[in-house]
Amino acid sequence: MTDLLAALSLQAGYNAALVAIGAALLGVAAGVAGSFIALRKRALVSDAVAHAALPGIALAFMVMVALGGDGRSLAGLLLGAALSGGLGLLAMTWITTRTRLAEDAAIGAVLGVFFGAGVVLLTLVQTMRAGRQAGLEGFLLGSTAGMLREDAVLIALGGAVVLALCWLMRRPMTLVAFDPAYAATLGYNTRAIDLAIMGLAMAVTIIGLKLVGLVLIVALLIIPPVAARFWTERVGAMVWIAGAIGGFGAYIGAAISATAPDLPTGPVIVLVLAAGFAVSMLLAPARGLLWRALRHARLRRRMRNA
Repeated sequence: MTDLLAALSLQAGYNAALVAIGAALLGVAAGVAGSFIALRKRALVSDAVAHAALPGIALAFMVMVALGGDGRSLAGLLLGAALSGGLGLLAMTWITTRTRLAEDAAIGAVLGVFFGAGVVLLTLVQTMRAGRQAGLEGFLLGSTAGMLREDAVLIALGGAVVLALCWLMRRPMTLVAFDPAYAATLGYNTRAIDLAIMGLAMAVTIIGLKLVGLVLIVALLIIPPVAARFWTERVGAMVWIAGAIGGFGAYIGAAISATAPDLPTGPVIVLVLAAGFAVSMLLAPARGLLWRALRHARLRRRMRNA
């Protein structure tokens, strides 16, 4: 308990404090960007992008080793993940616009093919001398163990940039996410804005791979806005409540992981977010189940007494 309090108060070491701050910024960015994804009902697209990033991570490692490096540069690995994830997103867009397949079919096809290719490439990486100590398996479920100061700073800066872009584009993205037909009548390029929404979600996905892992990164994008929906009926308020929930959950999860380095970071963060979702679902005054039940009970009592 003492170790956890030290981690929560940023006194568990310099690196642990940086990781917690980076996780918080990433969580805020994920909650904000994920709100637009949830409103557009495109949650599974971000999941497919995360899985599509796996072959890029393995290929980036191989390229860096071939060029004489040790292959562990997080910036290089995330660059490979971004290229691979972007290719997967383009493939999904092409399939849905050029064929008669539905979006869920395109998502399933791209997710399966890219993830299968990534598993094969990771197996090849394990046969390399440098690959045995690469630690690439940490990208599956997330890990803060062995994370360098530069890695934490990179995650924090990436989250801050995504958050700033969301702030600058909040009005057009809100219009397109909530009512694309109305946004088009106002002269907005809905397709470009929709791609921007997906691009920001992809950026959060790629940046958060090391911290949360590709298997669970979609939860960091979706749980905060879904939980925030219980607290308000307004889209603008929902976006920032989601950011607060995402930042708080990621911060608490990273602090817990810092005190128990053997636990994978991603599942810990997701469990904290799940607890926040449960509290919101039950206790939120706007749409919480408990408050709704109390209102119904009061209404029935008034009708009986009338």
